[in-house]
Amino acid sequence: MMSVVGVSVCGLAQAAPTLSLADALAKAERQNLDLAAARERRAFALAGVKVAGQRPNPVLGFGVTRDSPHESVTLDQPLELGPKRGRRIEVARGEAVLTDLEIAALGRQVRHAVRDALRQAEFARAVSRQKEELLGLARRLRDIAQARFEAGDVAQLEVIQADLEAGRADAELQLAREEEEVAMSRLNALLNEPSETRWELTTPLETLAVAPALAELNERALQSNPEVQHARQERAIEQSRLNLLRAERIPDFSVGVGTDLNNPPSYEAGLRGQFSVSLPLFSRNQGEIKQSIAIGTRMERQEAATRRMIESEVESAAREFVARSAQTGIFREKLVPSAERLQQMAEESYKAGKANILTVLDAERNASAVKREYLDSLLAAHAAFATLEEAVGAPLD
Repeated sequence: MMSVVGVSVCGLAQAAPTLSLADALAKAERQNLDLAAARERRAFALAGVKVAGQRPNPVLGFGVTRDSPHESVTLDQPLELGPKRGRRIEVARGEAVLTDLEIAALGRQVRHAVRDALRQAEFARAVSRQKEELLGLARRLRDIAQARFEAGDVAQLEVIQADLEAGRADAELQLAREEEEVAMSRLNALLNEPSETRWELTTPLETLAVAPALAELNERALQSNPEVQHARQERAIEQSRLNLLRAERIPDFSVGVGTDLNNPPSYEAGLRGQFSVSLPLFSRNQGEIKQSIAIGTRMERQEAATRRMIESEVESAAREFVARSAQTGIFREKLVPSAERLQQMAEESYKAGKANILTVLDAERNASAVKREYLDSLLAAHAAFATLEEAVGAPLD
């Protein structure tokens, strides 16, 4: 009993950890190093809000002269009039929001990359399984050819041809397994997992997502696409800067209090007070305001152009995904079954002595090519969906 338990525990310890698409996306959100570095920019943006909200410090002065009074002490406090401080904070908060949008845009790029990497790993594993199946077929054909040669039905040339095909299939399988290792390593880099981790992928390559209708995709894109959000927020920031420039035309006020000391024989100490205000006679931010208005108009038009471009990209990506999905359906329902039937019929005919080995080899290669094209079509469909999701700027599954 103890030995059985030990074997069971050992088997569990050696089992590969499972990883679904949802798990991979969640891991990347938490652990991706590029995202972690980008999120550090939030602290800088929040510090900018505090900087914008700072008030001017008072100025303490002390003077000594040979004339009377001989000493003086003053305390001046600049006072901002109007909504200047609030406008500065508004601009800083807008820039903080822009930072968050840029981080979110990077997050969507990472999501796209993880989708592609996971599907590439699934694709590489499917190719390895296909090569294993092809090697099994080649070895079985070699056994059939050997049996027919020993029975005197075929020449030894066919045995050599079958053996060569088995060797080629074995070499292709080794290459496919190496490519599988490379794909898994790339996925681990995005997930910030040890490069030697080997996952049991639980989201089949054959499972395709279903995209919403084009009208819904466009509506989501106008709300979530990072480029549209970035253009919209930049225009809002420029409007805040314009409001700040207008607020800065209100003159600032400075109040000072102090005392004069050592003025014999009149007094030893005497209070004094003063105030000052800047006069906006020559410079009232006229040029800066006109520049800001012009920039705002340009940004408004740029935002409209960006929205139109995103609508075009979403439509193009959606149509690409629909076409790729239809292609995978044709392969799955018609081409792959037909190629497999042809391969089986050729093998049975060769076994019965009604066909030569070249016919069987051609059928096997044709079936292998069709299955590989099917896998390629699945990978292309997943890539099209990832592109569509990034263009929309929001999760679609």
